Amino acid sequence: MINESERPTAQSLAAAKCVPCEGGVDKLTGEQADSYAQATPEWELDAAASAISRKINCKNFVRAVELVNRIAEVAETQQHHPDLHLTGYRHLKVVLTTHAIGGLSENDFILAAQIDQLLANR
Repeated sequence: MINESERPTAQSLAAAKCVPCEGGVDKLTGEQADSYAQATPEWELDAAASAISRKINCKNFVRAVELVNRIAEVAETQQHHPDLHLTGYRHLKVVLTTHAIGGLSENDFILAAQIDQLLANR
């Protein structure tokens, strides 16, 4: 978990580990979500501050499926799973929210930063 007194950075989020969430945790406020979103600028915060998403265009279908599999590996190690939408054979949209609380948690931004890191190294 990121120290609440400091602003999260892409590096601090990517280095963090998701904490299992089965509910009973407060979802991030809009202000908190905005702060986390500044550390993950490639991700779009929805109007209700209940989900973040990122669109990725791949070279072709095979590359898109490879990327889905690589994201799945990262998500599985964190036990935090995004919604993955592959359309138009090469357009991938990744959506993160914490379903158990009906909104965003720090876990969503941790996984977003780790996906960003994965994309930077591909």
